[in-house]
Amino acid sequence: MRTRSSVAGSWGIAFTALALSQGPPTLRAQELHLDQGAARVARLSSRTQLDAFEGATERIDGYVLPRGGLLPSTAADDGAEMYFEVDLASLTTGIGLRDRHMRDNYLEVRKYPYASFRGRIVRAEVRVDGRTKVTAAGTFTVHGVSTEREIACDVATIGESYEVQCGFEVLLADHGIEIPRVMFLKVAAEIHVDVAFTLSPPE
Repeated sequence: MRTRSSVAGSWGIAFTALALSQGPPTLRAQELHLDQGAARVARLSSRTQLDAFEGATERIDGYVLPRGGLLPSTAADDGAEMYFEVDLASLTTGIGLRDRHMRDNYLEVRKYPYASFRGRIVRAEVRVDGRTKVTAAGTFTVHGVSTEREIACDVATIGESYEVQCGFEVLLADHGIEIPRVMFLKVAAEIHVDVAFTLSPPE
């Protein structure tokens, strides 16, 4: 997918990752792209007392720009830069009528087609299982409204690539999204977002 932001040459949630080694974590100088040939998904989950559903899409894109040197423990100025976005117009829930109302009446995808995260890595913690918990701070934008936030992801090193899994909550009110009141679309005030993808060096 190529978007208007021209991802690299831009869910994406935020999602994030960087070049991590199995020893002390380091950044490589090579730019990393979201691998369009690998499995990838952005999933939104809503749960209320009356209903639960998920919307998902594979149309996500992004990149990470390592800056060299050690991953930061606290200083944002030393971290890798990143941008990720999700094509909200491609979200599907399995019910066509619900999809149309979600896209057209609430997300308003004709005006705001993408959700995106632009940020910088601020922390990285190597876990006992060999994976690394990476935290990025930046700007999450959806429905034309941006909020400052941190997003945490688990990163696993696979050869020269990095498998990334992120999860976070989004309050609809924070982004000016009205909670639907129609009978067939019961949406929670808070949506859980999961994003999974692989970052690889350009071929």
